[in-house]
Amino acid sequence: MALKIKLVKSLAGRHDKHIATAYSLGLHKIGDETTQPNNEATQGKVKAISYLVEVTEEA
Repeated sequence: MALKIKLVKSLAGRHDKHIATAYSLGLHKIGDETTQPNNEATQGKVKAISYLVEVTEEA
């Protein structure tokens, strides 16, 4: 299983840690998408910036 993560809100004016988390997932601009493994580390990152991203599961 994998997670498809899309940045749907701007990183401007956000906490430095949240920006760093988005960058660690490969998300830099609105509309950027990435596929990440569905594990605890990725889920923790997504939880921290859940208000900025849209997540869907891939088979």
